[in-house]
Amino acid sequence: MGAGGRMSSPSSHGKVEPDRHVQKRAPDTKPPFTLGELKKAIPPHCFHRSVLRSFSYVVYDLIIASLLYHVATTYFHLLPRPLSYVAWPIYWAVQGCVLTGVWVLAHECGHHAFSDYQLLDDIVGLVLHSCLLVPYFSWKHSHRRHHSNTGSLDRDEVFVPKQKSSLSWFSKYLNNPPGRLLTITITLTLGWPLYLACNVSGRPYDRFACHYDPYGPIFNDRERAEIYISDAGVLAVIFGLYRLAAARGLAWVLCVYGGPLLVVNSFLVLITYLQHTHVALPHYDSSEWDWFRGALATVDRDYGILNKVFHNITDTHVAHHLFSTMPHYHAMEATRAIKPLLGEYYQSDDTPFYRAIWREGKECIYVQQDEGKPKNKGVYWYSNKFD
Repeated sequence: MGAGGRMSSPSSHGKVEPDRHVQKRAPDTKPPFTLGELKKAIPPHCFHRSVLRSFSYVVYDLIIASLLYHVATTYFHLLPRPLSYVAWPIYWAVQGCVLTGVWVLAHECGHHAFSDYQLLDDIVGLVLHSCLLVPYFSWKHSHRRHHSNTGSLDRDEVFVPKQKSSLSWFSKYLNNPPGRLLTITITLTLGWPLYLACNVSGRPYDRFACHYDPYGPIFNDRERAEIYISDAGVLAVIFGLYRLAAARGLAWVLCVYGGPLLVVNSFLVLITYLQHTHVALPHYDSSEWDWFRGALATVDRDYGILNKVFHNITDTHVAHHLFSTMPHYHAMEATRAIKPLLGEYYQSDDTPFYRAIWREGKECIYVQQDEGKPKNKGVYWYSNKFD
C-alpha cells in the first residue's frame, strides 16, 4: 500500500490482518516536485504509442468476447433448466468484465493514447463505444474537462462531492446499512445512464445538461457536430438491437447483450467512484485548487485479476491523471518509476473493491473544511457526521 492510503497492520506474528487499517490523509500542500521532474523519472519509451500493440488488445478482447458469445448461444440451451439459470448469470459477469476492458480501450482512444493518429483513435473509439451505447465524442469532451479540473469542487465534471449544506433532506436517513445498500444498488445499475441523460452526479450547470444534446451547456460550438456523430453511432446500434430483437426475440437480446452491458455500466461507475472517493483525498474550492494537486487527488485501487482484464485502468490511475496520453501497457512501469518521487502524494488502497464501495459509501457522504485551520480554508475532506 502506498503512503497516505489505508494500510493493513502487521500482527505480532508478522502476518497481515486485513480488517485492521491505519488511515492517513494525503498532503494538501503544493508538492515539492514538478510535473516535469515526474516525467523525467519515467523511461521515455513509456510515452510511445504503438498502433499494432494497441490493436492487439482490441483483437484479443474481441476474440474472448466472441468465444463467450459462441459458448452461450450454442450450448446454454442444451443445459437442463436449473443449470441454465446458473450459466447465464456467469456469462453476464464474465462477458461484462471482458467488455469493460473493451470500454477501457475506447477510453484510451478518447485520450489520444491509442495511437499517434487522432483520426484513427476517434474512429476506433467511436465504433467501440457506440457498440456499448456510449456517445463517444460527448463522453470524450466531458471527460477531458474532468481531467482538466480533477479535485475541484467548482469545475470537476463527475462525482463532484456535495457540501453538507447541499445534501438532500433524506440523506441522513440513508446513512445506515439498508439505505446504503439501496444507494449503492441504484448507483451501480442506473448511475451511468442517468449521468449521460441527466448529468446526475455531474457538475452543476445553469440549465439542463445532457450528453446527447449537441446544444447543451456541456459542449462548446466547436464540439457540437461531433455530438451529432456520437448520437448517430448510438442510434445505429440501438436500431441494430431492435432488428435483432425482432428476429431473435427480446429475451435473447437481453440475455446475450443486456446482461453483460449492465455489468459494464456497473463496473464503469464503480471504478470511477472508487478512484476519486476516499477519506484520504482532499478536494479544493476555487481559492485553493490547482491542476497539479487536483490530479494527485486520486487513488490507485487493486481489483486482483481484474486489473489485467481492465487493462490496469484500476491500479495506475494516478499516473493516468498525470500523463493521460500514455498508453495503458506502459502505465505500470511508469507508476513504479514515479512512486519514489511522489512519496506521500501517491495514494493506493488494496482493499477489495466490494468492501471498499461499502466503506466509502458509509464514510464519504459529504465534504467539509477542517475546523480551526484558516490557512487551509479552501481544502475539503470527506465526512459522514450528522447532527
